[in-house]
Amino acid sequence: MNFGIVGTGLIAEFHAKALEEIPGAKLVACLDKFPDRAQAFAQKHGCQAYGDLEAFLAHKDLEVVNICTPSGLHLDAALPAAAAGKHLVVEKPLETTRERCAAIIDACQKAGVGLSGIFPSRFFDAATTLKNAIDANRFGKLTMGSAYVKWWRDPEYYAKGGWKGTKALDGGGALMNQSIHAVDLLLWFMGRADEVCALTGTIGHEGIEVEDNAVASLHFDNGALGIVQGSTAIWPGFAKRLEVSGLEGSAIMEEDNILFWQFKKETPEDAQVRERYARTNSHAGGASDPAAIGHLGHKLQLESIIHSIQTGTTPLVDGVEAARSVCLIEAIYESAETKKPVKVNYL
Repeated sequence: MNFGIVGTGLIAEFHAKALEEIPGAKLVACLDKFPDRAQAFAQKHGCQAYGDLEAFLAHKDLEVVNICTPSGLHLDAALPAAAAGKHLVVEKPLETTRERCAAIIDACQKAGVGLSGIFPSRFFDAATTLKNAIDANRFGKLTMGSAYVKWWRDPEYYAKGGWKGTKALDGGGALMNQSIHAVDLLLWFMGRADEVCALTGTIGHEGIEVEDNAVASLHFDNGALGIVQGSTAIWPGFAKRLEVSGLEGSAIMEEDNILFWQFKKETPEDAQVRERYARTNSHAGGASDPAAIGHLGHKLQLESIIHSIQTGTTPLVDGVEAARSVCLIEAIYESAETKKPVKVNYL
């Protein structure tokens, strides 16, 4: 399939590298409002550079558009691309508000094109192992699920590029930008959270409009409780961590590693899981460096997306699924602002 990338910043490199490793996938075009940057990206990855969206969308045989612009600009590229009949792959978050996510979803449904939100953490072995155990009811009744993203970003991170840390283009801070991967995993594991109570603050970074610290308590539809902690003001930064517990088992996942795995009713496979991950060293991921995430997750998800397009099946992270984390984070922001519990309004 032929792909085009809108926005040629840091995250676009991960998309391009992933596509280069997928047989049959080809990056044919890129678009950026800065011509020099578009040209440099095109030369590096062997595609055609554009500075105009209409011309980009008219590129011969372009089938899929990967949107890698600042978060608050996803809608601007998504609507014309969907209207032009292109399938969409949108970096996280799908957009910065529930309403803007809904507009993208509606546009794709009306145009009859596929829509996927990028959440590569779902595609690593540890996450799929944990999800499969939950679906098999290995944990029994779920009682607690929590996500911890205690990261570090220096002041230069927010100063560079001119959009990070702004409400309009970033949509939020430590939650909407960094912790959203863990929030997505938590909802995938635990099911929907229906009510939140939260506190946020900007403690370690001057001059940004969004939070660099957040704590939220959650109530899930299934009766379980949980915690979300997100920060970009914790030095030196720690690996992303998720914990899932029930009446019959518990697991702790750190990045793509399982640190704890135990159930009342053990199986031979449980010992194999523990042995396999005992040999795996946890890496810090993007804990202190946003470029340190690697592109394997993007490759795995893009392979899955290509399969869903070619078979006409629903992708694992379709538009509605990708919007869930945005809806929850919006509720967390509202709770922190109003200092009251807030019901989560999903699409």
